Amino acid sequence: MSSGRSEPADGPAAWGEELRAAERAAREAGDIIAGLYRGGYGVREKSRGDPVTTADLMANRAIREVLAARFPQDAWLSEEDADDPRRLQRSRVWIVDPLDGTREFIRAIPEFCVSIGLAVDGSPVLGVIYHPLRDELYAAVRGGGARLNGEPLRVSRPDGVDRPRLLISRSEPRRRLAELEKEFELEPMGSIAYRLAWVARGRADATLTFRRVKEWDVCAGIVIVEEAGGRTMTGDGRRPVFNRRVPVLQQLVAGSETSNARIQHLLTRLPD
Repeated sequence: MSSGRSEPADGPAAWGEELRAAERAAREAGDIIAGLYRGGYGVREKSRGDPVTTADLMANRAIREVLAARFPQDAWLSEEDADDPRRLQRSRVWIVDPLDGTREFIRAIPEFCVSIGLAVDGSPVLGVIYHPLRDELYAAVRGGGARLNGEPLRVSRPDGVDRPRLLISRSEPRRRLAELEKEFELEPMGSIAYRLAWVARGRADATLTFRRVKEWDVCAGIVIVEEAGGRTMTGDGRRPVFNRRVPVLQQLVAGSETSNARIQHLLTRLPD
């Protein structure tokens, strides 16, 4: 696959241009979202139960303008744009959710964020997550560690903790949570991208979803969790791969090595 430019080695200096552009794009999108948070935006349904607002669309446009201007040869995959299959022929693809947690945004629940990831040859190498109301900028590049507003992040180490804190969405199937509740303290939260950021920060020990997730929901967060010392895997225990023809992951688990091992063991005992 053609990337349009030579690929740098890993580390913060190597991915500095991409990181600066992604951070700028995230902040510009965040300013738009924050400005519309209390109202003045339109809402429609893309499909049943899947809303989109003018905040999603305006933020998406702002991000694309910044990244396309700096990296015009890179491919693009976003929740708010029609998929262009030509991305499959590119090495580098920006994977973007301009407003992850749209339902929370509409309900004025501050559990949403901007999520910008970059994958190269199927592997996520850069992630930026921005919570505009709290001015929290989470950022990571492969081999360079993860940071929140410039301060290093590290996942929690819940060894010996009776009931580690596990973040879940509010829409998870309840019948599959009963077994998990025996060993984890479950806490609902909106955006999965923001849940991943909290795991990287050590505010929670792990997160999981039984539902299928789109690549744009988790690309950025996976880089941030892994660079904070955590591990991510799909429901069958594999490492996520990106820029696939159908950009969907089957379940996701993210947390420390210890938390993930406990969750993976429990998953084998859960009902279908």
